[in-house]
Amino acid sequence: MDWEANWKNIVNERATLGGLFANPGYWDRRAASYARSTQARTDDFLTVMEPYLNPRKTLIDAGAGTGRHATPLANRLEWVTAVEPSEGMRAMIPPKDNMTVVASTWEDAEVAPADLVICCHVLYGMAEPVPFIEKLDRSARERVFIMLRESELPHPAAAVRRQLLGDAGPRVTRFSDLFMLLMQMGIAPDVSFLRYDSVSRYKDLGEALVDVMAMVGDTLSEAQVRVALEAMLKSEGDELVYHGGTVLSGVAHWRPQAKD
Repeated sequence: MDWEANWKNIVNERATLGGLFANPGYWDRRAASYARSTQARTDDFLTVMEPYLNPRKTLIDAGAGTGRHATPLANRLEWVTAVEPSEGMRAMIPPKDNMTVVASTWEDAEVAPADLVICCHVLYGMAEPVPFIEKLDRSARERVFIMLRESELPHPAAAVRRQLLGDAGPRVTRFSDLFMLLMQMGIAPDVSFLRYDSVSRYKDLGEALVDVMAMVGDTLSEAQVRVALEAMLKSEGDELVYHGGTVLSGVAHWRPQAKD
């Protein structure tokens, strides 16, 4: 099995849906709901990192999103560099005196090496994963961490597709795909598995509809999706929520190859 080719095939098949990975403005529009959905989530990623944290160390977060990990890590480290291409996501990152936010994709980012490099839930739609991972490896002096889901996509868009079309659409890449790709690259990582509850939170039905329509492709109409969401989303306080169940994610971490 060529695991790099396998990865590319999965990404290309998923891309036939359109939506998420074909639309560069998706994450800008989703930033607010994403922040609400993840701000209270406990996935124990920082527990995996705990043995490697030190107030004199530096870190790069490649694909920092709304700062979910970069922000608490800035409280534990000397300096954090958060690389994030989405303007909407960057706007949600709380300012920190010891954090630099870089407006760039990881592939184009020009950043100095750091002791630790992390990349959480970023690689799913990456058509060229090997150069991306090689840059993570080159940029770390002590340790690289990559986290991906092993479970199916816990998003309401997948539930809507299952309900209306009978399937969740082409799958996204998983942690197991990453692990085999790393092995093919000559990287034998340590592995930790995390379980956490996934909850998607929206301020109203309109926000949920925009989010889901960006992921279901062109096979469903807005009216069909709206009806499905009205039945699927539950009111909690002033939010509409979707409970995606327990998610299994894997964290692969290793000492950079150049340091061995």
